[in-house]
Order: sequence, then structure tokens, then C-alpha cells
Amino acid sequence: MSNGIGGWFETLGLTEYEATALEELLTLGRTTAPNLAEATGIPKARIYGVLDALSDRGYVKVVPGRPKEYQAKPPDAILDRAVENHRQNFELFADRVADMREDFLAEFEPRFEAASEDIRPAEELFHVVDVGESSERETRRLYREADERVRVVTKSFEYFDAVEPAVEAASERGVDISVLLLHPSELSTDPRDEPAIQADIVDRLTDEYPDVEIRFSTGKLPFRGTMVDPSMDYESGTAILLVEEEDVPNHMRQAAITENGSFVAGLNRYFELIWEYESEPPE
Repeated sequence: MSNGIGGWFETLGLTEYEATALEELLTLGRTTAPNLAEATGIPKARIYGVLDALSDRGYVKVVPGRPKEYQAKPPDAILDRAVENHRQNFELFADRVADMREDFLAEFEPRFEAASEDIRPAEELFHVVDVGESSERETRRLYREADERVRVVTKSFEYFDAVEPAVEAASERGVDISVLLLHPSELSTDPRDEPAIQADIVDRLTDEYPDVEIRFSTGKLPFRGTMVDPSMDYESGTAILLVEEEDVPNHMRQAAITENGSFVAGLNRYFELIWEYESEPPE
């Protein structure tokens, strides 16, 4: 995780000139391009291109006039727009892949099948993604693909904001959602696991998603994750899980994703046993 002002602007994907200009605008307020160039040392030949780039991203607004002036958006609006920009970029990428899918498959599937006809591919039990944005994206995908049920094992569901739209859509489709949380007395001193955070999430789920079932595990949980559409015939089910490693920070960890029906059924069996015999409802 990037720290400090330089790291923050790097996370937003800004060049050095863009970061310098935005930081100065957040400090100075509204000003003209020549004044900003003088205050920052950005060459006058570059300042308008820098400001146009910031404006295009939605980080700066242009105030009409003679001369026109530039003003930074509020810091929270800048961060919200950064997230939306990345979402839009991903959606554009997904659309481009969808456009090329038919031709790509027509070209390469025959080659792959011809090369593999004498080889029986091994089924991959897991593949991994980084914990954070990647694991949250995969979790949202699981909610979107759910047909019947979603089972969640979590400490405090602190990532709920990142997946809430997918949770809402699944709930509206009638998907059965159950959330097994770690009991507040078992939460660690890690700020992300504070009982107050968990309590807030529980209140939101109770108020806004009354169909979502909630219980607290009375003992520690060996893993966290989400299971979708498990079946005891071992023919369906997907899961993403993260084994408990308290001494390893999340940004250094990876989550495992599996579509192995037998493994998902086993995870679901564990969930059902804890839910039935070692958990209690909210007070």
C-alpha cells in the first residue's frame, strides 16, 4: 500500500506534473493556468495539457471566464471519481474482449483442441488472486453468478461496501444469502476488526437486507470466504477463500478460488455444521 502524498497521487495514476498541479490546486484554491505554472514550476508550454488531463479525469473543474480559472474538486469527490474511472476502464476493456471473443475462439479453439486431443488436461483445483481489489472483484462476480444461495464466512464483513451492489442484486433475484460472522468477543485488536465496525455492518444488513440471515460463530474460524451454489452431488459450486493467518497483513496475501464441486461441498458442509451447532443469532 502506497503511503504519503506522493504514493497517494501515484495510486490515482497521475504523472509527476499532474500530481504537482493537483496538490497545488488543493492548497491554493481557484487560480489561472499561468499562475499555477509559476507556483509549481511546471513549464507554461505544458500546464494547459496537464490541466486538461486532470479535468478529463474529473479531478479539476474549469471555471469559464477571461482568463478561465481552474479549481480542484473536493478530496472525497476526487477519490470517488478515481474509483469510477477505473470501473469505466474495466468495463471498456470487458466490452473489447466481448467484441473479439467470437473471432478469437474461432481462430484458436481448433488449434488448441488439435494440440490437446491426445492430452487429458488436469483439473485445476485452485487459482489465486491478490487480496484487496482483485479478491473483491472476484467476490462480486460470484454474487452476480449465484442462482440459488450464497454462504459467507467472515470476521466482521469489513469489505461489505466493496460488494454491496452485488449483494443487493443477488438479494433482489431471490438468492438465499447467509452470513456467518466471528463473534464480537473473538475479534482481534486489528482496527479493521473492531466490534463497532462489525456492529455497523450487522445493523445495515438487518435494516436494508432483512432477507439476509446472520449468525455469530461462537468459536474461531479457520478461513474466510464466499461459497456460491454448493451442491451435495459435487457437480456445481464456486468458492473464494482465505485461510486465517493473523500475522500476515492482507496486502501480502492471496485468496484461492475453486470451482471444484467436491471441495465447495466440503466447505459448505463445514458452514452448515457451524451454523447449526456452534453459532448464535444477533441479539
